Amino acid sequence: VQLQASGGGLVQTGGSLRLSCAVSRRTFSNNIMAWFRQAPGKEREFVGFIGWSGGNTNYADSVKGRFTLSVDNTKNTVYLQMNSLKPEDTAVYYCAAGRIPNLDARAYVYWGQGTQVTVSS
Repeated sequence: VQLQASGGGLVQTGGSLRLSCAVSRRTFSNNIMAWFRQAPGKEREFVGFIGWSGGNTNYADSVKGRFTLSVDNTKNTVYLQMNSLKPEDTAVYYCAAGRIPNLDARAYVYWGQGTQVTVSS
């Protein structure tokens, strides 16, 4: 199983970006898709997860109301719509896949390569 993340870039405060994560194939081991992020000098932190049904979503408090996860089962792709971006959202964003929902990165078996999001003030 391979994950391909894309969509990062440079945006001003208050702007929007949409990240994509395409999965090469679906198996029982990647029922849950998640996003994590890691800023320079900080540990990787949970952003949100979603099931392929489109339900079973959860978001970090820091992004609730601003970020939205969605899925396109025809394309095996998960999207992270990020609105009202803040400088503190600047990080490398990673998509991950696992069997069960979890806020802990260690629960996810498959990882994408990461995409840089930079929010300028």
